[in-house]
Amino acid sequence: MYSPPWFLFNEHLETIYPSLFRKVRIYPYEHERISTQDDDFLDLFWLKQKLKRLVIISHGLEGNAHRAYVKGMARTFYENEFDVLAWNYRGCGEEMNRTLRFYHSGATEDLNQVVNHAIAQGYDELFLIGFSLGGNLTLKYVGERGVDSKIKGVVALSVPMDLYTSSLQISRPSNWVYSRRFLKSLKKKISAKARVMPALNIAMLEKITTLEQFDDYYTGPLHGYINAKDYYQRCSAIGFLNSISVPTLIINAKNDPFLSKECFPAKIENKYVKLETPSHGGHVGFTQLNKNGLYWSEERSLDFIRALNK
Repeated sequence: MYSPPWFLFNEHLETIYPSLFRKVRIYPYEHERISTQDDDFLDLFWLKQKLKRLVIISHGLEGNAHRAYVKGMARTFYENEFDVLAWNYRGCGEEMNRTLRFYHSGATEDLNQVVNHAIAQGYDELFLIGFSLGGNLTLKYVGERGVDSKIKGVVALSVPMDLYTSSLQISRPSNWVYSRRFLKSLKKKISAKARVMPALNIAMLEKITTLEQFDDYYTGPLHGYINAKDYYQRCSAIGFLNSISVPTLIINAKNDPFLSKECFPAKIENKYVKLETPSHGGHVGFTQLNKNGLYWSEERSLDFIRALNK
């Protein structure tokens, strides 16, 4: 199990240190833009070496394919004989997406399009890896539908599997740094979209002080949900775990400041799903020194997926 470096002696340092200080050098991405059925677009970022097995990486809230945690995972698999595809959710790149909607924790129709596009490239084996929001998205995706048989395994890291209680958790006073940062970024995105799409009402924007309120006024209604609670109930991955039929590893650190106790079910009644709960790691942390930049989360993900190939 994971043990942090001595100087990362609490969950906040474990979370913040890699976010601020980690630098990852990888081969240049090959960029591709694909169109969606509703005349929007998704940006894909490839690392190709003409192999037949592919890892698809989904990022976290307000992240993108260029974040260090995504590039670290991409580099790990690319250097171990996998092709890699990271992608940006709608509105998470440098260019605003074209539709009123953007992205959310349960938008599996977009992940499905990415997967189908990858399969069309001729890959024989696909593996899905998701971080945080992307972990919830990935688990919901493989649990809500009969996925293509070419999907051979899943890894989900730092997953807020119960969205409602996790939204309360991140809004606790001890987490104000994170919640303020996310809200600032989300509000900026909504304001920018409203300037070109007047149908988007931003009258309530400045009064919003929590992520639940943001989801109540924007994320839920913009994506066909009644409100935040309806969105949370219908999109929380914890409700889909028992339907997953591909080998799946979930890694949630016990000291993750973003996760509620509901994200650590005592027992999962599904032989395909394994939950590992190391005592340390923070949220999308798992810093590891003296391994040429390889983080523990990347090493564990690689070991799990390699074992599926044997």
